[in-house]
Amino acid sequence: MRLTPAARDIIRNSTQAVFGTDSQVKLFGSRTDDHQRGGDIDLLVELPRPLPDTRRKSLTLAARLQMQLGDQPIDILVVDPETPMEAIHRHAVATGVRL
Repeated sequence: MRLTPAARDIIRNSTQAVFGTDSQVKLFGSRTDDHQRGGDIDLLVELPRPLPDTRRKSLTLAARLQMQLGDQPIDILVVDPETPMEAIHRHAVATGVRL
């Protein structure tokens, strides 16, 4: 995994501050592979129940992370029990590494 322990803590704590303490966050995509270079930070936020305004919360989380981790591309997917699972969601759930 190409994230420092401090970056993992920032991501986990920021996710819970925005989405609630029962949210879980996983890293997926190229940053999970130690042999690759570069790439954006792909995050999957898993919620145990639907929440209102998840799009705004995703933008809030991305802004917080960019302020704390530096200006770098961050992509955030949010899933809850009512989310229609598309290919990208299934991939993120299957390959993501919990932070």
